[in-house]
Amino acid sequence: MKGKFIKLLASAAMATSMLAGCSSGGGAQAQTYKKGDTVKLGLNFELTGNVASYGKAEYNGAKLAIKQYNAKKGHKYKIKYETQDDKGDAAESTKAAQKLITEDGVAALIGPATSSASIATYQTATDNKVPVISPSATQQGAMMNDGKVYDYAFRVCFEDSYQASAMAKFASENLGKKRAVVINEVSDYGKGLADTFTKKFKKYGGEVVATESYNAGDTDFASIITKVQKQDFDVMYLAGYYTECGLIIKQAKEAGVNATILGADGFESEVLAKQAGAQNLNDVYYTTAYTTVNASDKLKEFINAYHDEYGTDPNMFSALAYDSTNLALQALDKSGAGGEKLQKAIKNIKFSGVTGTFTFDKKHSPVKAVMVVNQVNGKQTEAVPITPDK
Repeated sequence: MKGKFIKLLASAAMATSMLAGCSSGGGAQAQTYKKGDTVKLGLNFELTGNVASYGKAEYNGAKLAIKQYNAKKGHKYKIKYETQDDKGDAAESTKAAQKLITEDGVAALIGPATSSASIATYQTATDNKVPVISPSATQQGAMMNDGKVYDYAFRVCFEDSYQASAMAKFASENLGKKRAVVINEVSDYGKGLADTFTKKFKKYGGEVVATESYNAGDTDFASIITKVQKQDFDVMYLAGYYTECGLIIKQAKEAGVNATILGADGFESEVLAKQAGAQNLNDVYYTTAYTTVNASDKLKEFINAYHDEYGTDPNMFSALAYDSTNLALQALDKSGAGGEKLQKAIKNIKFSGVTGTFTFDKKHSPVKAVMVVNQVNGKQTEAVPITPDK
């Protein structure tokens, strides 16, 4: 399945590359900017479709960053943005990136939110020498193409193996857990998390006593819970999204499971408490790139500004897109140009944002700590930074 996807993606990239050569438009790859110039950014997000809640949150975060830049005293450029809705579909995302680059002439792309839609833009961006910054493309190896990094693709989120490694370390060293049950969604996301957690937990001296899986959309987990209850375990790792994981937590707690429950950034949604029941979200931890626990002054300013702008509080996706956009703007100010100069400025940047301070590694992923948050009745009460071992 993975091989077929890569071949299809390569075909799509070839087709769009050919279109780029025939386009009467043009990207901003060779352009140098002077103070006062108008510079465009392309916002490519899932504004409709099944994952629109992620895309809309990121779109709002990106727009806020641009608005604040333009309002800042002494700002270097006037930033405009062009918007495309990729609908959460890889093919639509490729077309969207192509339009933003070759017709709208953007200097950089921000988005999309999901890994598959993001990866679908990387070849087009690289072919046209227009950087793309992914807020939340966590998929393992997303930045690589046949063993080589996409030169013009970057992400501000950690990849799945990184957060799973951090959680395995936290479970063993911080919580002292020894015997784990792992339950994962049948997807690249779920399996990648589960495999890495299992490998790393064993490295720390733990034992995985049972592994079960489920499909996206499942609602009845009684058979899985009955199976794992036959085992002796002190921790349960759920590798999936809030939609199903919330129900697993609820059904497990109601069935008498008292073990600590762990999860990944797929837990990040206010819907988790609705699915699980707030009373069941105790001794439940998950990894995230964003938390409001012990918020810094910079984070508080972002939260207040976001609430003033949109009438609601930001989430992890809003914050990651806000940082992605501000990173692009910082690099643009430094480089004074698009294309190779902008790519180099991004590659060598040291960035401090609301989701942390970081640089990029050789694979264009951020080097930063993972936050592990605890919950009491569905509310975050503690946040521990964990840097996973290599």
